[in-house]
Amino acid sequence: MRLVALPWSLWALLSISIPSISASRSENARIDPTFSRSEAEWGNPPPPPDPLPVPPPRPLVIWHGLGDQYASPGMLDFIGLIKQVHPGIFIHSVRLSDEPSSDQRAGWFGNVNEQIAQVAEQISSIPELESGFDAMGFSQGGQFLRAYVERYNNPPVRNLITFGSQHMGISDLPGCKPTDFLCRAAKNAAGAGVYTEWAQHHLVQAQYFRDHKHYDSYLRSNRFLADINNEAREEPDPDNRASKQALKNTTYATNLASLDNFVMVLFNQDQTVIPKESAWFGSYEIPSDDDGTTDPPAIIHMRRQPLYKEDWIGLRTLDEQEKVFMVVCNGEHMRLEEACWLPIVERWTGDVDMDEVNEEDTKRVLELPSLLI
Repeated sequence: MRLVALPWSLWALLSISIPSISASRSENARIDPTFSRSEAEWGNPPPPPDPLPVPPPRPLVIWHGLGDQYASPGMLDFIGLIKQVHPGIFIHSVRLSDEPSSDQRAGWFGNVNEQIAQVAEQISSIPELESGFDAMGFSQGGQFLRAYVERYNNPPVRNLITFGSQHMGISDLPGCKPTDFLCRAAKNAAGAGVYTEWAQHHLVQAQYFRDHKHYDSYLRSNRFLADINNEAREEPDPDNRASKQALKNTTYATNLASLDNFVMVLFNQDQTVIPKESAWFGSYEIPSDDDGTTDPPAIIHMRRQPLYKEDWIGLRTLDEQEKVFMVVCNGEHMRLEEACWLPIVERWTGDVDMDEVNEEDTKRVLELPSLLI
């Protein structure tokens, strides 16, 4: 090994520089005590922090249809399927009684306005729902959940999804199976008159029966559907005692228009809801005095309804904001095939707060059944 002697001037320079470099490194190490000495010396970044916990999926409330109950095998199976799509989701199945047979009977007999008030109290008592939820209604459960949105909406509904619901009521009562004694009892009772005081307080289907041939009777007597559709509220016109002016509940329109999305599913072979277009706010045309009768009557579709054109319930506002989705599913009433329900569940349930969704998630577009928007 060859040793080289350094000049005295170079030794003096090194003796001054080395302590200052060491002091500088020590100061850097003291600035961030989480750095190891090697990280401070070599400039490596600290380890990344633990990721923030992912918020749970938005809760879901489901209201079953006529003839069903909140804990039937079919309902429990469907809830299980949704939980497979959205692990960790909280789902509440609406019930009017904890006793399943009583809950099923309440779908046929009861006061709908009182039932919706009961459900509003039920929903407000569930801590998991206090920040808002998505809502899914099967058949008549759909218009009942819409009534909750319009009248209460506390906690609020974000996405409202209805399958085969009777938003413009029914103009005929469907047939009953020979062994369905609740259905037969309700239909026999309705035969005495759907617009009697007793029927309007005790027969559930009578409370959304909208007879296009006797529309004035419907407006005078109906206690539920005419109200949530803002059709029936009238008072004398102070400027003309012989006439009346309509009173509309503006809260209904404000609350419905607050939805993030309103998804309405129509079954293209539905023979239970008459007319099936009621699922999309369609109804039979109301005949005038001099009109000839047609069989079947013409269908007045959603955008031709006074309810829509004059925005009685906020539906037009939602539609103009591109928040109304009208979906066709193949099959008979409430025959839910996977091709129907799965894309809807994937897109409109189980979301997290939009502020916490990353940009790539918002760009994802799912394949849907046939859409008419």
